[in-house]
This record gives sequence, structure tokens and C-alpha cells, in this order.
Amino acid sequence: MTPRFARLFRGNRRRWLRRFLVSVCGLMLVLGVVWLCLPKPALLPPELSFSRMVLDRNDQVIFLTLTSDDKYRLKTQVSDLAPELIAATIEMEDRRFYSHHGADVRSLLRGAWGMVSRQRLGGGSTLTMQLARLRWHLETRSVFGKLTQIFRAVQLERHYSKQEILEAYFTCAPYGANVEGALAASWRWCGKPASELSLREAASLSVIPQSPTKRRPRLIGNPNLAVAQARLMTRLRAARGEPPSSLDSEFNLPGSLVPRKAQHFALRKLREQPEELVVRTSLNLSQQNVLEQSIRDFLERWHAPGLRNASAILIHVPTMETRAYVGSADFWNDKISGQVDGVRAARSPGSTLKPFIYALALDAGLIHPQTLLDDEASRFGGYNPENSDRDFLGPISAKEALRRSRNVPAVQLLSRLPNGGLESFLRRAGVKLPRRDYGLALAIGGAEVTMEDLATLYAGLAKPATGLSPAACWLTLDALRGRDAGAPSGLAWKTGTSNGFRDAWACGVMGEWALCVWVGNFDGKPMPGLFASQTAAPLLWQSITRLDLKSSSVAPPSEVAKVSVCPVSGDLEGAHCPHRTKGFFIAGVSPITTCTVHQEISIDSNGHRVAHSEPFARRRIYEVWSARRLVQFKRAGLPRASAPEIADLPVAAQAGGGAPPRILSPQPAITYVLRPNDPVKNTIPLDADTAPGVRFVHWFAGPLYLGASEPSKHLLWRPTAGVWPIQAIDDEGRTTSVSVTVRAVP
Repeated sequence: MTPRFARLFRGNRRRWLRRFLVSVCGLMLVLGVVWLCLPKPALLPPELSFSRMVLDRNDQVIFLTLTSDDKYRLKTQVSDLAPELIAATIEMEDRRFYSHHGADVRSLLRGAWGMVSRQRLGGGSTLTMQLARLRWHLETRSVFGKLTQIFRAVQLERHYSKQEILEAYFTCAPYGANVEGALAASWRWCGKPASELSLREAASLSVIPQSPTKRRPRLIGNPNLAVAQARLMTRLRAARGEPPSSLDSEFNLPGSLVPRKAQHFALRKLREQPEELVVRTSLNLSQQNVLEQSIRDFLERWHAPGLRNASAILIHVPTMETRAYVGSADFWNDKISGQVDGVRAARSPGSTLKPFIYALALDAGLIHPQTLLDDEASRFGGYNPENSDRDFLGPISAKEALRRSRNVPAVQLLSRLPNGGLESFLRRAGVKLPRRDYGLALAIGGAEVTMEDLATLYAGLAKPATGLSPAACWLTLDALRGRDAGAPSGLAWKTGTSNGFRDAWACGVMGEWALCVWVGNFDGKPMPGLFASQTAAPLLWQSITRLDLKSSSVAPPSEVAKVSVCPVSGDLEGAHCPHRTKGFFIAGVSPITTCTVHQEISIDSNGHRVAHSEPFARRRIYEVWSARRLVQFKRAGLPRASAPEIADLPVAAQAGGGAPPRILSPQPAITYVLRPNDPVKNTIPLDADTAPGVRFVHWFAGPLYLGASEPSKHLLWRPTAGVWPIQAIDDEGRTTSVSVTVRAVP
């Protein structure tokens, strides 16, 4: 080369180099301006919808909904993912994820050469490019589509951090079937949250998005998935410095059902919080599973007698939170109307409301636990209640009457309750009663209530939180703790059977837990002869045992006093009571009466009753009952010996006085209704309990003399409408009166 040509070449080279450098700088400047001016797109498709998730109190998923496009898709954050899943996904899809700006040139060149040479050298797409394809629904098989994908990836990298891009990818990536996103995939294919995935599980999930159809997990295993996960596991172990394992190719994702527990409860909570994607609840999934299994096992045993369905609710008393909720035995069974929520369905509660009648009576000072009540044939206007066994037990203590669920004593107490009685109490406690004026039938299931309201009432007895005094609640629960064979020790419980054997209930309080169960059929089909004590009660006992609910010893409130009482009369011990026991009273509230049943009586040589001053008289202790009580005992098959007959002395002189008559009927708390052409119901029985020795009771309605009756019998009165003062006078002149309202209807 001549010197002149060499000089010319060197000059041209310098000129071309300057032009090249200027061009590169210009291109970089243009690219920089374009980079800075790239508009910020939404990271996720605007139309993307998400599944809603219901969690229990321990953040376990109990329910997962489909999206509007029928996918399982959950919005994801990096903190929701196990580090193994992130590492496996990056190793599988984009090793230089943290070093590129959307597109990896080396990966693109390798992918292009693989296409030209027809070799499997891997794709050239980065995680950001894959997100761009999903975000804009791009077709990337063409050159133009691939360039668009690269541009969109760069655009995303311009405006979002690596963590935000990872979160978007793990939200949208396909994981087989209708599952999108790592969180939904973890629940669908592994049955656990993504934060708890093992390395093998993470590797298996990470290879699915490359071929979601071919690598979808299957119950019997998927060879395509097995090969891919084994290759990835080899790389992951090498990165960790671990030797290969032949077991990596044998691992199979177990697969799992989409979480759909406590369907009635979950759907209800989703309706109550329509704006929340994640709904946290008080439910305890482990207790829910135990209660559901207990119901399934029970119904399997009782299928032949005709029981098909059951519901239950468990409440934690200290917090009043629902911990288990079974609306039906099988949500998906149309034959039993399984999608009906039995916890919220209003049904006749049978006798399950009786404890609240007794608690109200305790608070009103009408009774104490040992008070004798009358279990005898009674009439309240036109209402004649009967016991379930069609029998009567005669005088019975209030505590025993409640424990044995006697109907007549409960109705008698309800008729005497002040301030609107049980119905007003239920409304104050928040129980939803659809109509007014249920009358005395409310004592034995005359209104319809929901299981949820019923369980809340029983939980309120243990808290207490129903407007009842702590003393009345404690005494009521104490009365409900029976010793029935099969019942867990310490359980306070009550059953109820509705009219026609359509509903069988059992409600119990065990320590700090309240559990109510119902068995029956949602179509109202009767179950003749199947009492709650035979059906619902065993389910209650079984469930409490399986739930491992523990009893707790609760000391009586300070207002509850323990005193000596006569076990025969139930009153405070008298001077002549031969036996004594301990009983509970509410100080300043409970009726205080000293026993007058046991009396010291002087008898002569003929066994007749004489005055104490009679010479040679012998003194003995006898039970002296009223004529009414003696008749009750006799009818109940428990006859009592009468006191010795009086020998030529006035009754008052022998008895030493006595209490005035106690009017049992009519009741001032009842409005009596006269109906045309109904002569039976238009009469009111006049009935009174009297002191021992009284032979007749005289009845007056205002100034009108109505007649006389023996203490053990009643007198029928045919009234007219109005407010009547009714007066009862015994043959010793002792008087009692009540005011009664009588109303006529057309």
C-alpha cells in the first residue's frame, strides 16, 4: 500500500468511526427518550377478576369461589409464596431475571438459533415477556408478535419493580385446567397454602406453565410432568450442591379438591362482605370437620328409621363467636334439599325454650329450685296442655320438672310470668318472632325460631348475656346437668321434640361452649315415635365427645345462697322436719317459706287429733298436706297418708291458723277470650290451693256469688266480657283475690 493510500484509508476509518459513534450515541439518545416516554400500563388486564377466599380463624382456606370467567385465580404477593417456589420458577423460566430489562438478548439469540437449527435449546422469553403475553393476550409465534412482546416487556420493566412483575406473573400464570396463579394452584394441586410448599412441590408447580395442558397434575400421575420436574430438580439440587435423587422423578402431586368447607357459612359471609376478596371468619376448620363427620356417622346409623338430615352450630361462649356451622348434612344433595341452611331456618323448638321460662320465674321470685309445682291435668282458658307421656307426676320440684321436661308445670309458670313473659324476653334477646301473641303454647314449641337464635340463647345462659341475672342463669344450668347414661359429665342440656315429630332438637352448654343440633327432614316429613331424647340427644353427646369439649367448674354467683331445706316440701326446714338437705336460693329474690307440711300433732288413745293440752295425749310428727295435694299424689300413684282426723275441735284451733287460698285459675296474666257458639271454651275453671283442713272455697266475681267448691275440685264460671275482681274465701274466712280480663270476639 502506498503512503498516500495509507493516509487516505486512515482518514476514512477515522471519519467512519466518528460517524458510527455519533450514530450509536444518537440511537442511544433516541432509545433513552423512548424509554423515558413509554406510557405506564396497568400491570394486570383491566378485565381480570379474582376468586374470593374465605378463611377460618387460623387463616386456613375453607372456601374458594370461581371468577366471573370460571377460573380459580387469586391475587398474589411475594410474601404469600415459599422461597422454593420463586427460586424454582426463576431457574425454570428466567435465570437472569434480575439482570435484564425485559428481554434477554442471549436467550433470544439462543432461541432463534434453535429454531433455525431445529434443536431444543429452550425458549427466549423472559418472565417479563411471558407476563406481557398474558397481560395483552399476544400471539407471539410471528416475528411481529415477538417484537410486540419484547416492546411490552420493556414497557413493564420501565415502570414496575422486579417484585411487582413477579407478583403479577404468579397471579396470571396458567397451572392447568381452570387454575391460574400460584396461590390457587397450590390449593388445587397441593392442598396447602403456597407459603408451605416443599422443594419438590415447588418444582412440580414451576414446570406446569410451560405446558399447562400436557403437564396438568392427575391422580394417577402424569409422565410429562414427572420428566419435566425431575430435570428441574436436578438443576435445583446442583445449584444447592446436592447430589441427584432418583425419587425426584417418582414424586407425584397429590391433587386436592378445591376448598369448599362449611358451604352455608362461607356463602353467608361472602354475602355479608361483598367487597372483600379475602373474608376472615371465626370458624375453626378442625372443629368444623369433626362436627360434619359426627353428623355423617349419626345419619348413617339412623338412615333406616327415616332420618335424612341434620344441622348444628357451635358457639364459643366467652367471645360469642361461631366456631362450627353445619347447615345441612350434604350441601350438594338435592334429595335432602341440602342447599337449605338449617341453621337459619325457623322451626318449632319443642321444649328447648323451657329453661328460659324457669330462669325468668327464678328472677321474678316465683320459685326457687326446690319449689313444688303441680304436674296435673290443668286448663288455661281453652288450652289444655298435656305431657308427652300423657301422664302426670303430681307435685314435683321446679328443678326436677325442668330436667324431666314436664309440660304442664312449664305452662303454669309461663302463665304467671310478669312483664310480657317469655315472648317479651325473646324479643329483647333479639330472637326473630314473625307474629305477636303466641300465648301459653310458646312453652312447648308454639313459635318458630332459628337454630342460630336458640344457640345464642343457650350461650347467653353461660355468659350470661340474655338479660337474665347471673344467679338465675347459674341455677338453670345447674338444673339441666343430669346424670343420664351416655351424657358427658358436666353437660347442661335440654331436648325438644316438635308437634308431629318433625323436628328433634338438643342444645347443650359444656364449659365455655354452646352446641345446638337438629335432626329431621327439610320437607317436614314426620318421624313418628322418634323423640329428641332418642335421636338429637345422642348426636349432641357424640359430637361433644368428639370435639373434646371440656366442662369447667363455675362457682355460684354471690347472690346464690345455700340453705337447709325440707326434701319433702321443698321449703326451708321447719322445726319438725325429720330430714334436711341443701338447696339454693337467690338472696332477696326467692320466695322464703318455712315448711308447714311436717307438723307435731297430739293424738288420743283412739288415734284422733286433739288439742296439745289434752291430758294423756301423745305427740307425733305427721305430714299434713292440703286436700288438693293429696289428690295429686293419689292420681300420680304416690298416695300419702292423711293426718289424723280431728276430734270435736274447730279446724283453726287444731291447725293454728293457716295461709289464705292461692288462686290457681283464673290467672291475671291471661286475657280470656269468649268465642260465639263455643260453650266449652266460654267457661273458666275456678281453682285454688288451700291450707290443710279447709273443706270448701267460696267464689265471688265482684258482688256476685258464684258458688263453692272442694279444694281438690274446680268450679266452672261462665263470664261475660269485662274486668272482673275474683275473690276466693275459705271456710275459715281467709281471702285472696285477683283481677281477670275477659274479652269477647265476634
